[in-house]
Parts: sequence; structure tokens; C-alpha cells
Amino acid sequence: MSVVSLTAPAKVNLYLHVTGRRNDGYHLLDSLFVFTKDGDVVHVRKSDRLALKLTGPYADSLRYENDNIVLKAVRLLASICGQDCNVEITLEKNLPVSSGIGGGSADAAATLKALLILWNQQMPIKRLQEIALSLGADVPSCLQSRPVQVSGIGDILKPAPNLPSFSLVLVNPNRPVSTPEVFKKRLPVFSDPAPFTEDMKNFDDFIQALQQRHNDLTQAACQLEPEVLRVLEVLQADPLCRLARMSGSGGTCFGVFPNVQEASLCCERLSRKYPDWWFFNTFVH
Repeated sequence: MSVVSLTAPAKVNLYLHVTGRRNDGYHLLDSLFVFTKDGDVVHVRKSDRLALKLTGPYADSLRYENDNIVLKAVRLLASICGQDCNVEITLEKNLPVSSGIGGGSADAAATLKALLILWNQQMPIKRLQEIALSLGADVPSCLQSRPVQVSGIGDILKPAPNLPSFSLVLVNPNRPVSTPEVFKKRLPVFSDPAPFTEDMKNFDDFIQALQQRHNDLTQAACQLEPEVLRVLEVLQADPLCRLARMSGSGGTCFGVFPNVQEASLCCERLSRKYPDWWFFNTFVH
């Protein structure tokens, strides 16, 4: 196989409770992750040297990074599998960076999977998850790319109960938000975990259940970047949006819709009104 191409879907936190903090400084979380149909795209092929090419609308955001997480994933997996690092990776960067939707983690996870295919290697999922966790707390969940209940520091994963079908409109004001700064800014209080434990077949019941949960990082992110609050207010005011919330540590927010038609109407209307923002009309994969 000359080229292996895999999608790195956006990760969306439908809710995020910060439930505690370990002695080493890592925060304990309770969250429901879902993954979109589309996202970044990783292309991997053999080469005579290790190289990373960046394309896509957000390529310039990574152009001057000293060591991209994708390159770290290549070096780590190559050392474990006994392979050389002579691969060329083309990263099609469609998702904004520092945006709370796991772009870098998803890119790393897709790179790990693509390399195993390219090198014709088999690896137990538990071992692959351990490698993923060493790259970042969200990388293990991005390996699965399906709805998952997340706890611990992001390392304890349980398949989510069945969820109803729904569409999402992701909106980012094109203002990067620093995850470490958000955690520093947040009030030192913790929420109880509230994982979904039963199947949710009805959309309205699902929305009602989500409304009983929240994102504990929203206030801090909005204080650091007020434009995030503006995005939330715009989504909340839209008559078709059933729930508006921030994902992760921001600044991407999302609206939840019962079907693609309503999501598309909202996305078209708002993208015309706010041309400087990033809009992503998608659905859960």
C-alpha cells in the first residue's frame, strides 16, 4: 500500500465535569465524548526521511511548531515496532488549533493507526492505548473515535450507551484558547460525576439529560476570550438550536440539532452573519 489516508475526526465534549485533582496536578474528569464524521486528514507513505507536510486552511497555525505531536507519534511507534522513521506525513489541517475539539490528539491517533497499516503491524489494543496515553490524555479516546464515557485523566474509557441520532454545528471565533490557562483560571471547585448509564433513544430526553450537565471550563474560557461567550450567545439565540455549549477547554462551541436539515439552516444563516468565524456543519460518526 503506497499511501494510507485516515480521517482524524473532531472530538466534542457534550459535557465536561471536573471532578478532582491528583497530587501530580492532573485534573480528573467526567465527560461524554462524541466524534464527528469529518475532521483533519492524515496521509502517510514511506519515504527516504521523516517529513511532515502541512496543508488545509489551518496549516499556517502549525507551520512554526518545533515538534508536532504527529512527529512524536511517529518516533514513538517506530521505536516500539522496530521500524525506521522514514515516512512522509501530509496533515490536512481542517480544524482550528487550540480549540477544544482534540485536533492534535485526533491527528496523533490517526497517525498511529495509519502507520500500523503502512508497516503491516499488529498490536493489542491495550498496548496501543498505553502508547496513545503517553502522547496525551485525549489520544486514547481519539483512537476509538466513537461515543465514549471518559473518566480519570482521560485514560478510563467506557463505551457510551446508545444515543439518538443528532447533528452538530461547530463554531469557533478563530481565537485560540490555551488549555493550561483555562485550568489555571477556573474556580477551585469540583463537580460530581454524572455519566450516562442508560440508552437514550429519544432526542428530547437526551437534550433534557444534557441540560442537567454542564462544562466546568466555560466560565474560565469566556473570561480569557470573551468572543467565546459571544459565540455561545449567538447559538443559544438561534430558534433551531436545542442546546448550545462549549467543547473541552474552548474556544469551539457547538449547537445540537435533531436533524441535518435544521443544522444546515442554522449554519447557513449564521455563517453569512459572522463571516470571520469558523463553522463546521457535521454529524456524529
